[in-house]
Amino acid sequence: MPLKKFEDVKASQLTLTVFLLPLTIVCFLCINTVATQAQSFAKWTDKELTLNNNVVKRSIKLPVNTGNFITTEYKPVEGEFKYFLTTNDDFRFEINGTVYSGKGKWSLKNIVKHSDSKSGDGASVILTSEDKRIEIQIQFLLYPGLPVIRKNLTIKNLSAELMKLESVDIEKFNLTSYWASTFSWVCSDYGRRRSIGPYDGNMQDALLTVHNSDWKQGIVIGNEASGVIKHTSVFWNELAICAGLTHKDARFPFRKYIKPGESFTTPQVFTMVYNNHKDPDEMLNTAVPDFVRKHMGIRLSELQQKPTYVYNTWVPFSNKIDEKLIMELAKAAADAGMKEFVIDDGWQDNWGDWGIDKKKFPNGLKPVFEYIKSLGMKPGLWVSVGSAASVSKVYNEHPEWFVKDKKGSFGNLHLEDNTADIRSACFSTGWKDYIKKILMTLSVEYGLEYLKLDFALVTSPYRFHNEASGCYATNHTGHRDHHESLYTNYEQLWKLFDELHAAEPDLFIDCTFEAMGGLQLIDYAMLQHAEGNWLSNFGGPDEKVDLRVRNMAWWRSPAMPATALVIGNPEMQDKNWELHVKSLAGALPIMLGDPRKLVGTQLVKYRYYSDWLQNMSAKHDIMSYRQDLKGFGEPKEGMWDGFQRINTDTRSGGIIGVFRHGGSELERMVTVQYLDPLKSYIVKECETGKIVVQGTGQQLAQAGFKVALSKEYDGLLFDVAEQ
Repeated sequence: MPLKKFEDVKASQLTLTVFLLPLTIVCFLCINTVATQAQSFAKWTDKELTLNNNVVKRSIKLPVNTGNFITTEYKPVEGEFKYFLTTNDDFRFEINGTVYSGKGKWSLKNIVKHSDSKSGDGASVILTSEDKRIEIQIQFLLYPGLPVIRKNLTIKNLSAELMKLESVDIEKFNLTSYWASTFSWVCSDYGRRRSIGPYDGNMQDALLTVHNSDWKQGIVIGNEASGVIKHTSVFWNELAICAGLTHKDARFPFRKYIKPGESFTTPQVFTMVYNNHKDPDEMLNTAVPDFVRKHMGIRLSELQQKPTYVYNTWVPFSNKIDEKLIMELAKAAADAGMKEFVIDDGWQDNWGDWGIDKKKFPNGLKPVFEYIKSLGMKPGLWVSVGSAASVSKVYNEHPEWFVKDKKGSFGNLHLEDNTADIRSACFSTGWKDYIKKILMTLSVEYGLEYLKLDFALVTSPYRFHNEASGCYATNHTGHRDHHESLYTNYEQLWKLFDELHAAEPDLFIDCTFEAMGGLQLIDYAMLQHAEGNWLSNFGGPDEKVDLRVRNMAWWRSPAMPATALVIGNPEMQDKNWELHVKSLAGALPIMLGDPRKLVGTQLVKYRYYSDWLQNMSAKHDIMSYRQDLKGFGEPKEGMWDGFQRINTDTRSGGIIGVFRHGGSELERMVTVQYLDPLKSYIVKECETGKIVVQGTGQQLAQAGFKVALSKEYDGLLFDVAEQ
């Protein structure tokens, strides 16, 4: 590929004012220094609370004597915003069938400063309901230089009776008529699927955007609730946006019982209002990942060293593994440059007891793990964290720990076939502490560094009747009924993860989509307690698996961190393995298959890609970033697609992937976004190290470089670095 030169680029093209970053995003970056020096983002009088970080402003009317708590203005600091009315419900929930909202009657008890450990600053407002039965604490947080307001509720039972909390909208905004609903896109399903008209969200809506292209403005809604109990709706039943927990008429209803004198704190939701954006994807590629990476408190951001090249034994070996095979695979995987080696199903004597099968591993697992470490890899292990076999000792000794179905029988949450030898454990029992001891032994005493935790815990991706979920037992200490179990079992799982991390801070927990309870389901709740999520089992030796990999990575990112996306099952020995590696470079690279089948030249190439990814991670921390490649959309048959993983904090560079998937064009122009416009960069082809182009960040953003792919299905990786 010839070296691209910029001598012929017109001077007008190089003007800084035409630089690729949208003006609003540049403003965010410029404001950041000022915002961090501000003492507080919240100010209040006896009548009004004002939230303002010089990027976004929200004004809230406080109850005087007895009155409403309503948002009267919510907008970007610069420019107008046409979406919201001046009287917003602000929140809504039901207690024992009675509705409470910001438009009800409340007394102001107190306002105090509120903050978190991730630079969040704001206020906490404490209100008492007119009937004196409820105290509610409404907590707001803003962050430096970002258009984010994060919110949650703490509801306290002031009465002498048990309260049943349901249908919780943590945020509820009332919208202006006609234009807001008629001309807005609802960008759902991680912000990627566009529709018009009323929308009632589901488990996949950890993030959605409402965008009016005529107004060039919109609102991002992020929901940090867990799994199937998150709920976000837009124009549904009324002209409003609601975000919080599932309503009592939902497929998987949220419910929480609050005892007299006790409190319940909801998950957080976050919103971002913006203007002067022609496309909502601008927010997906800038403010959203910046907030998630820096301020949300996700586990990936805590890891000093993120995984870069993982091997897993599941395909083609399934559970037919033993010590000899694992030792052989480990040696071959290490020769190929793998950095993590995960032993999947088949090492255990049974599900539930999780003892080591001494017929397969006569010396136990510890020497196997030590051998893996001696080869320079981190050992990992698969465990079905909430399942037991009917023959297991734990099931027979503690049947009270296991899920009951609607008929009162022991339940199998995972599979439709109730005759299968699976019993699902309920995390609202002693099971949580039991499985914790097993996992602690494996990670602390055996030196395990990667845990793949699998199978259904609350709901199943493979069972479609909503009643085949949760736990119907009435004698479990953590929940009073089925609906409450849907919430509490997630919360106990997160508590387990936190306790494991307290003992082993660098442990990588892979909480699979099966454990999350939905097909390819990942969300912010999981990310705050686990590092990754096994999203899929895509198989096949040819380019169709690569399309599935790239499509899944595009679909879930950049709303979700790309390195949390564990996308199986490309195999190492496939004829098309190089395209597998290139496609996986846009997520968390993980390979399966039989590395023993690789020959010398293949091992050399594998090692090269491994070293390259490791080097890019060390230089640019690429595993913390991913953005869309401008001008390249969703990966599809007959198209070109791509990604970039540029460090937007240091702007030192990163990597780019470009792919032709049956497209008729033989070449495409590629531009690189989010570099420093004044610094000089070199773009090199990964495979050859050949320099493709040199130029400033501004030149790369505007003129870019040409990529030619003669094969119908092919791809190239590039690295971008400062000169």
